[in-house]
Amino acid sequence: MRDIKVISVGGSIIAPETLDIDFLRAFRTTITDYLKNDSDRKLILVCGGGSPARTYQRAFREITAELSERKERSEFDQAQDWIGIAATRLNAELIKHLFWEYCPVQVITDPSSISLFHGRVLLAAGWKPGRSTDYVAVLLAEKFQADTLINLSNIPKVYSADPKKNADAKPIDRISWKKFGELVGDAWIPGKNVPFDPVATEYAAKIHIEVIVAAGRDLENLNRILTDSSFEGTVIGPD
Repeated sequence: MRDIKVISVGGSIIAPETLDIDFLRAFRTTITDYLKNDSDRKLILVCGGGSPARTYQRAFREITAELSERKERSEFDQAQDWIGIAATRLNAELIKHLFWEYCPVQVITDPSSISLFHGRVLLAAGWKPGRSTDYVAVLLAEKFQADTLINLSNIPKVYSADPKKNADAKPIDRISWKKFGELVGDAWIPGKNVPFDPVATEYAAKIHIEVIVAAGRDLENLNRILTDSSFEGTVIGPD
């Protein structure tokens, strides 16, 4: 029986400020052990941009602040998107080579162009402006009929509001796509910091997929999710 899972690895987990070497080493061990325990298991890992994306996007905004007033807003946003996409591809290239024995193909940069799953691990990165790596993860989960889509971020669960700004924010165990959409809004903003981006949210709701949002650095919890055991996190699913 095919056992394919998709893990969207947030850039804030890979490179919160600089590359988190200790996490990446532990992540490699966790994933390798998971694959070794069952030869039918396959994974699709989709990498975010993290600090490199934010740093380069911020530099672009500062340098071109006076130009942005004369440039079309959509062009300005697209430029930031392409910068962020480049960062996701660099992160994905690194992680692909951490799993070199399981990942024989190049990093996926266009999810619409791949149809076969070679090896046991696929690495994917950003695709095109207006689409985050969350969206890429949803497309690949749909294409390969993955039974689980896990979104690893720097929060343990989805909250009713931003806990950094609202002390009354409450963690949520389960939420519908409709209610989640109300939390994150419907506008795409390059580098927007939400548990799952609005464009991906809309498409995930359309295809009736479930997504698990969980703390990225809690690798014991990740293993419980992967092995269908009791876990901590938020399930976002159909109404």
